[in-house]
Amino acid sequence: MNTQSPSSSKVETLAAETTDMPDLTAPELYINRELSLLAFNRRVLEQALDESIPLLERLKFVCIASSNLDEFFEIRVAGLKKMAELNPNQRGADGQPPQELLREIADRAHELVDEQYRIFNDILLPSMQDKDIRFLRRSEWTTEQDTWLAAYFHEELMPVLSPLGLDPAHPFPRILNKSLNFIVQLQGKDAFGRNSGFAIVQAPRALPRLIQIPREIPGSGPSDFVFLSSVIHAYVDDLFPGMQATGCYQFRITRNSDLLVDEEETEDLLEALEGELAQRQWGDAVRLEVAQNCPEHLWRYLMETVQLSPADVYQVNGPVNLNRLMALPDLIDRPELKYPAFTPRVHKGMAQDVFNTLRERDVLVHHPFDSFAPVLEFLRQAARDPNVLAIKQTLYRTGAKSPVVDALIEAARAGKEVTVVVELRARFDEAENIDLAEALQEVGAHVVYGVVGYKTHAKMSMVVRREESGLRQYVHLGTGNYHPKTARLYTDYGLFTADTKIGHDVHNLFLQLTSLGKVTQMHRLLHSPFTLQKCQVERIDREAENHRAGRPARIRAKMNALVDAQMIQALYRASCAGVPIELVVRGMCCLRPGIPGVSENIRVISVVGRFLEHTRVFCFENGGEPEVWLSSADWMERNLYKRVETAFPVLDARLRTRVINELQSYIDDRARAWQLNADGSYTRIGYPDEANPGAQQMLLDAATAS
Repeated sequence: MNTQSPSSSKVETLAAETTDMPDLTAPELYINRELSLLAFNRRVLEQALDESIPLLERLKFVCIASSNLDEFFEIRVAGLKKMAELNPNQRGADGQPPQELLREIADRAHELVDEQYRIFNDILLPSMQDKDIRFLRRSEWTTEQDTWLAAYFHEELMPVLSPLGLDPAHPFPRILNKSLNFIVQLQGKDAFGRNSGFAIVQAPRALPRLIQIPREIPGSGPSDFVFLSSVIHAYVDDLFPGMQATGCYQFRITRNSDLLVDEEETEDLLEALEGELAQRQWGDAVRLEVAQNCPEHLWRYLMETVQLSPADVYQVNGPVNLNRLMALPDLIDRPELKYPAFTPRVHKGMAQDVFNTLRERDVLVHHPFDSFAPVLEFLRQAARDPNVLAIKQTLYRTGAKSPVVDALIEAARAGKEVTVVVELRARFDEAENIDLAEALQEVGAHVVYGVVGYKTHAKMSMVVRREESGLRQYVHLGTGNYHPKTARLYTDYGLFTADTKIGHDVHNLFLQLTSLGKVTQMHRLLHSPFTLQKCQVERIDREAENHRAGRPARIRAKMNALVDAQMIQALYRASCAGVPIELVVRGMCCLRPGIPGVSENIRVISVVGRFLEHTRVFCFENGGEPEVWLSSADWMERNLYKRVETAFPVLDARLRTRVINELQSYIDDRARAWQLNADGSYTRIGYPDEANPGAQQMLLDAATAS
């Protein structure tokens, strides 16, 4: 397979052949990426309204929406605010300047937050109460519950709380990013005659945000909970002896959490990141959340103190961090209120002898329907096999206690040559990656941090084994991280192969990451920032050429995000040529489908279900000889130009058919799918029933039955 060009002659773009081609770069043809991300978060939130989903799982969708919104402000809004400050005239692909976009984001985000709390208060709380899961307000506490909670406050909470009075000697304290805090209004004078009128109480993160009342306390049910904020409100007077708290209001500040490390100037990336991590919690404020009943003069005081505007203030009717409710399902043993448990399908050949199996055929796993165990077996058997000489591995996100890292450590201790490319800049996983890099170095593994200026996002593992015919390379390539926990929650493909040319390509890519040298010719793989974008565009253009020539032409693709302008323009060109294009884009999608004369042949859906859709699949009809590619990369600028990524072909015809059929099940989904409209809005297509359980459920049923 020639990975550099899909045909012997360069494919001419439609723009060069057509005189009346519309301007495919016009701003009105692009949906803003930040607004598209907010639209995705709304789709997540609206899962909480779906009564076909078990009740506690619906609560999780509210928590996920809350967590997503946190990261949206920490990264996206923070970046726009910085852009508005430094370069207010810069515009995105949709033509919007940052200040105008920030105003629109604020309007939509306020609507989203209001809807989030409406769903929580008016729908989920009553539904949980009907199932004997109660969140007790202070006015609902029995005398016995009040007594128990007072003792809990004095014994478990009060010793770790440090109230801070505000006066000239005690200025406003530094507030940790996304921490729970209270502003307290006081009356009276303290022992020194001071009466500043205000104090701040910070709740350490070690304290539980949900407190379960023991069932044996009179008046308590089997699942009665009280919010930490309610307990602190109830007994806050005890933190200020001799004074009276006339008001106590929770608040939370979200800060810019992007790490700023000049990789060109630093001599030690690990050391620089360690220094920067300590400052992440203290970036510029970008959002203030306060209790809905907080008086205006208090929230304005907080707002001005952290240098925000009224548009950045979110008054909420409930806990300021709904994401903390994610712990609730684990505290309640009610299987009927959760998704049914399932056991992933296990590939027997990989469990017994990885290398014999791969010499016979390629193996494809689709998590979470297929177990992650073969990935671990691949590394564990390599670590223990005396004929294995070397293991090379990329690590992006693995988790704090990773069996993948344990297998690599075992291999290094067994005398194998272990080389690991650790991406230290995996956002919000930097600290864990630093720890695992140091653990690997301690046992003698070679640890490198990739290429300066380019994140290593490719998912690759290679084992070099001595056999009778000589050295042989066995490879695993994936669309997702080497993380056993997320392999149960995210959908991802993993391909195991002993194909000689793929092994050669992976070897060369590791050389690029660990040493120095020119770009080498690849036989099978596409890789960014060099060939991945260019070759994908050529394949899109080839489909247009095939359609005009009367040959079979079709594009089907699935990804997390579609943002890159050049990829979008290539799809527009193919649509103008008449190529049918079906896209499954989970999150951000800046392409506008269904525009006459531009994208009327493009259909875009987003599937939101039990598992987070994470696979990247690209299928090209190729004149009746379909090509199927799996990839670690979305069609985003960062993936295509600023990261090291791979796209790899599915060569086995049987596996290729399987991937195409599974992708088609998503395209045909009428249970969990939302269709993107030309104006950037989404319409839900349908709801699950026996005839249409949805793609995820169909794959889950098939895995369970096998």
